Amino acid sequence: MRPIAHPPTPGWKAETRETFRIAGPLALANVLQMLTYAIDVMFIARLGADELAASALAIALFGLIVWSLQSLTGAVAPIMSAELGARGPALRPVRRSMRMALWLSLIVSAFGMGLCALAGPLMRVTGQEPHITALAVSYMEVLLWSTAPMVIAGVLRNYVSTLGRPIFATFITAVGIGVNALANWVFIFGNLGAPAMGLPGAALATIITSLAIVAMYAAAIRLDPRLHRYHITGFFWRADWPRFMEIVRIGTPIAITIVAEAGVFGAAAFLMGRIGGLELAAHTLALNLAAFAFQVPFGVGQAATIRVGYFYGARDAVGMARAGWTSVAMGTGFMVFTASAMVLMPSALLSVYIDPADPANTQLVSTAISFLMIGAAFQLSDGVQAVAAGALRGLQDTRIPMWIAIFSYWVPGFGLAAGLGLFTPLAGTGVWIGLATGLTFAAVLLLYRWNAREQLGLTARD
Repeated sequence: MRPIAHPPTPGWKAETRETFRIAGPLALANVLQMLTYAIDVMFIARLGADELAASALAIALFGLIVWSLQSLTGAVAPIMSAELGARGPALRPVRRSMRMALWLSLIVSAFGMGLCALAGPLMRVTGQEPHITALAVSYMEVLLWSTAPMVIAGVLRNYVSTLGRPIFATFITAVGIGVNALANWVFIFGNLGAPAMGLPGAALATIITSLAIVAMYAAAIRLDPRLHRYHITGFFWRADWPRFMEIVRIGTPIAITIVAEAGVFGAAAFLMGRIGGLELAAHTLALNLAAFAFQVPFGVGQAATIRVGYFYGARDAVGMARAGWTSVAMGTGFMVFTASAMVLMPSALLSVYIDPADPANTQLVSTAISFLMIGAAFQLSDGVQAVAAGALRGLQDTRIPMWIAIFSYWVPGFGLAAGLGLFTPLAGTGVWIGLATGLTFAAVLLLYRWNAREQLGLTARD
C-alpha cells in the first residue's frame, strides 16, 4: 500500500487563519447559546420572582448534567480529527466514530434524565423553600425530556465543526434563539391559541428548540455534500465497541473536569450567599460578564482540539505545536482585551444589567466593580487554561488534565476562597481571589504540560 501524502505543515500565518476559521464561528455560537439562556430568563422573570428562583435552581442542576454529558460525547471530536489527519477522508472511521457517539448520547441521556428526576429530593435535602421546590419540580419534569436532543445536538455540532463547517453551528444556534423566543411567548403566556402553561411552558419551549436544532443539523448534514458523503447514520444498528469505549475513555475525564469547574463556581455562589445578599447579587453580575467573555477562549479551545487532533493523527509534531501555540496566543489575546475593558470601563459593562447611576445601586455597583478588578486578572488565566486544555484534548490527553483541574479548582481555589471569604475581612473579595488563584494554578500546570508534551510522550500516537 502506498503511503498517504499529507499536505505540507501550514506556516504560522496560515495556521492562524485556519484556527480563526474554526474558532470564530464556534465562539460566536457559544455567545449565542448564552443569549438563548438569557431569553429564557427574560420570559420567566415576567411570571414572578418565585418562578425565576425555581427555574434558576432547576437550571443549575440541569445545565451541569447536560454540559457534562455533552463534554463526554464531545470526545468524538479529537478522535475524528486524528482519523482525518491520518487517513485523508477516513469515511469509515469517521462514520463509526459518529455512530458510537450517537449511541453513547442516547445511553447517557437516559442516565442524565434519571439524575434530573432527583431534583425534588435534592432541593428538599438542601433546605429550599417548599413552594419554590414545587415550582422547580414542575419545571424539571418537563425540561428533562430535552436532555437527549441537547446531547445529540452537541455531537452533531462537533461533527460539522470537525469537518470544516463550523459556520453551520453559528447559524443554527442563531435560528434557535428565534425559535426559543417564539415558543416561550406562545406556551408561557398562552398565545396563538395555546394554553397558558406558565413555568412548564418555558420547559416545553426548550424541548421544541432542542428538537428544532437537531432537525436543522440533520438538514445541513443531508444537504451539504462534504458532510453527507460520510453517511453517518449508515448501518446505525452495527456496534463498534472498541470505538465506543475509546470515546468513553477520552470523554469521561473531560466530563469530570467540567463538573469540577462548574462545581467550584456553584460553591462560590453559596459562599457569597453566606456572606450577604448584596455580595451574592454583585457576584452574579460580575460572573455573568466573565462568563460571556469566557465563551471566546472556550471556542478557541474547541478549535485547538480539532486542529491539534488533525496533526496528531498525521503524526506531525511541528503542526501540533503551531496549532496549539496559535490557539493559546489567540485566546489569551482576546482575554487581554476583555480584562482591559473590565479595568477601564466597569460601569459601562455593568450597565448591561443595571443602571449604575441609580443611587439605589451604589453599593451593588461598588461591590461588583471590586470583583471585576480581580476578574480582570483571572480573565487571562481562564483563557489560558481553557485553550491549553483544548490543545491537550487534541492529543487525546484528558486524564492528567482532569486531576490538574480537580486539584487547582478545589484545593488552592476553593480552599482560599472559603478561608478568605468566611474568616477574613476580605469577605466577597476573598472569594474572588480564591477563584482567581484556582484558575491560575490550572493555567500554569496545563500550559506546562502542553509545553512538555514531547518529553511526556503525548505526541506519539499509538
